[in-house]
Amino acid sequence: MALPPVLQRLWLPVIGAPLFIVSNPDLVIAQCKAGVVGSFPALNARPAAMLDEWLARITGELGEHDARHPDRPAAPFAVNQIVHRSNERLSHDLDVCAKFRVPIMITSLGAREEVNRTAHEYGGIVLHDVINAAFARKAIEKGADGLIAVAAGAGGHAGSVSPFALVQEIRTFFDGPLALSGAIATGGAVLAAQAMGADFAYVGSAFIATAEANAQEGHKRMIVDGTSADIVYTDFFSGVLANFLRPSVIRAGLDPDNLPRGDKSQMKIGSEEARVWRDVWSAGQGIAAVTEVVPAASLVARLADEYGAARARLLGGSA
Repeated sequence: MALPPVLQRLWLPVIGAPLFIVSNPDLVIAQCKAGVVGSFPALNARPAAMLDEWLARITGELGEHDARHPDRPAAPFAVNQIVHRSNERLSHDLDVCAKFRVPIMITSLGAREEVNRTAHEYGGIVLHDVINAAFARKAIEKGADGLIAVAAGAGGHAGSVSPFALVQEIRTFFDGPLALSGAIATGGAVLAAQAMGADFAYVGSAFIATAEANAQEGHKRMIVDGTSADIVYTDFFSGVLANFLRPSVIRAGLDPDNLPRGDKSQMKIGSEEARVWRDVWSAGQGIAAVTEVVPAASLVARLADEYGAARARLLGGSA
């Protein structure tokens, strides 16, 4: 299946993952100008009225960029909607996204037909993140245009299935847009995602350690200094399994090797969850590839160089 036109405007097959608290207009604009999809969770705009301000700024600055650079327009941007029943802002945030005709909607923690209809009515597309093939089937049945396979090793709310197995299973019944998430922090890993059958790599943790990201300096430094051994997979903090940085768990006075089970029924979306993620920091298993804090454009340039070099090696010297 051919990709939707909006997804054909990327200079590198990368979607910047929406990072809770961390993603902001500065980061999104920098990602899009660098040629990859920039995204942010709608809930990052607090209070709710700020979402209108953020989208006005993002669409305005990207429009100005495109006018100045018609030969190299910015990549599209996306807004992540948490469709869990505890998100009391969902209806408001969908209306604001429709007002600005957000090109890509990323939905998480549930698939809702009305969310997909809202995007389709104004010409947007919806990518739904899934952790297994069963959830993938449900998302497509409910009208999602594409999928994000959140495999083992991804930052934040991650699955436990190998990326090889997850992409393989999804491709047996779905040939539409597919992004892969899970420890992708190099250009070689981006190419590997495509070799497995994905169209795009979904990159999150590496963008936390960028100049534009709204992350505490300690969070950025912990990623730069960390390796896969520093990642803890637990449902204690949010009720849903997620990957967190071990040193931040210890700093919070907890034993990362003896965390109790969380309660999914008590999951909250909003300020209460924000407090947890502000103090206990998330990252994926690919952080060893992140060795310094750089501007987002420099990170994308590194990924592009590595991607080209990996292609050249596989093709015997021809990029």
